[in-house]
Amino acid sequence: MDVATVENYFKNLQDEICRALEAEDGLAEFQEDSWEHNSGGGGRTRLVQNGNVIEKGGVNFSSVKGELHPRLRAQMELGPDEAYHFTATGVSIVLHPHSPKVPIIHMNVRYFELSDGTCWFGGGIDLTPHYVVSEDARLFHRTLKDVCDRHHPSFYPDFKNWADDYFFIPHRDETRGVGGIFFDYLKPNLPGKGQNLSKEELFHFVKEVGESFAPLYTHFMRQHRDEPFTEQEKKWQYLRRGRYVEFNLVWDRGTKFGLETNGRTESILMSLPPQAQWEYDFRPEPDSAEAETLALLVKGIDWA
Repeated sequence: MDVATVENYFKNLQDEICRALEAEDGLAEFQEDSWEHNSGGGGRTRLVQNGNVIEKGGVNFSSVKGELHPRLRAQMELGPDEAYHFTATGVSIVLHPHSPKVPIIHMNVRYFELSDGTCWFGGGIDLTPHYVVSEDARLFHRTLKDVCDRHHPSFYPDFKNWADDYFFIPHRDETRGVGGIFFDYLKPNLPGKGQNLSKEELFHFVKEVGESFAPLYTHFMRQHRDEPFTEQEKKWQYLRRGRYVEFNLVWDRGTKFGLETNGRTESILMSLPPQAQWEYDFRPEPDSAEAETLALLVKGIDWA
């Protein structure tokens, strides 16, 4: 299995997810913006705006090549004089709906390979409801657990905890949403932490994660798209979007790394919502739906 095989799979995954989202939305049509990276390779940014359900969203494919950036070289503890080249390819998705009753969702699946043959997979999928619906959170986590359990018994508990820790907003002391799974540096044939799988086995796992996205999110779109909502609920949505922006710009490693290493700004910032709000020292009414949601934005809930 070579890089081209992984790239082709990710391109096809992008196509399939876009088709599924357009079909469920009924109005949304993705507009493609092809681009080239200054170091080599490029990608296909696909953006949708003002659909029936999706207000703004992106389903992006990229395959970037070049010499390893000093920041990443230091992070990987590689020697400063070693001339490493890399290929990084993947699909990244963020969708912001019109309705506060439909959740925000994010997914990323990726593959990284160095010129010396070192390679690994990473990715994850997490759900950020404006209002936490326990049944939705349970369905989401049980689906991801089933995917993980088909590949290794440690994957779900390890990757669920990793997501709880990663998708956390320290300055707010709250999680971004109800979590999901997050994983990185899944290298072939490494003992411990469930990484004693072959490259092909890890790729199969990553493919199943990617293919779980469309059925899950189109279900949530269908389930909640026609539910009525109030102006108060819309205001809450904008405040929750503000939290999403805070996480992505202050804490998300991928966003920060992309901007610091001269990545493509428009593709990186497609994760931001079309509109968000901040209100000084906002506190929801006790026992309100908003207060109930905040009480569930904590680490360690066993949704599965």
